[in-house]
Amino acid sequence: MTDRTVEIADRGGWWEAKARPHPALRPFLRFYDGYWEPEVVPTRMRTLPTRTTVMIVNLGPPLHLTVPDPGTSARDYGSFVAGMHDGHGMYAHPGGQRGIQLDLTPLGAYTLSGVPMARLTNAAVDLPDLLGPAASPLVERLAAAPSWGERFGLLDAFLLRRLESGPSPDPEVARAWRLLTGAGGLVSVADLAADVGWSRKHLTRRFHEQAGLPPKVMGRVLRFQRAVGLLSGGGSAIADVAFACGYYDQAHLNREFRALSGCTPTELLDGQLEQQRLTTPADAR
Repeated sequence: MTDRTVEIADRGGWWEAKARPHPALRPFLRFYDGYWEPEVVPTRMRTLPTRTTVMIVNLGPPLHLTVPDPGTSARDYGSFVAGMHDGHGMYAHPGGQRGIQLDLTPLGAYTLSGVPMARLTNAAVDLPDLLGPAASPLVERLAAAPSWGERFGLLDAFLLRRLESGPSPDPEVARAWRLLTGAGGLVSVADLAADVGWSRKHLTRRFHEQAGLPPKVMGRVLRFQRAVGLLSGGGSAIADVAFACGYYDQAHLNREFRALSGCTPTELLDGQLEQQRLTTPADAR
């Protein structure tokens, strides 16, 4: 088991246990993020598009989750994986939440799950349906483990085994992902295709399959996420944020916020403190 430091913090109404995964997993996953609520407080929260695929190992009551896919009805989930989204959803919980969140890069999720991420676009899937019969015993062992350090060690062992056998993304897709995230979404598909030596059509198809969203849509999500981060940090006018994130003007930014989050920037920021766990981008923590 890898030696690790587990940081425990009171987040005001809920507690967090945070630690780094095994070094071999860190290109795909920055932290293990355990959480628990000492009091039973019902919660209802909006979920937003981010740059990560979210895995929830639920050690408490089920969550009632609404995903952006209009063809999928809201329902209860135990442990699950939520794929890449280009729209907002909602989740409700009766309170007493307890579990572990893993914010995976899309290509990391592709390797560790062993299935194309396009199957999870704007959707969620129960953990055993995605990872197979070993997932349910893993959740049981995590629930029974006496400490967060031991839970994270169990996750290390499980994910390292999957890393050994999982598919690797195309080098061209991996490079396009690095270019796109490095530029905050401000790279055209034509420029990405020219850089990796593929046609735009071929890059779009392979990127969508492995990362979960087409590169153009992924860029849109990355720009939105950056705008949310800048606005929530305070001190920046909306017009300045619009310019910095590649929007034509403030009206364009407002339209994108409505499309991706279901509300205006002001409405989103007014509810910013309610955006916890499932909704917070991993690199904003």
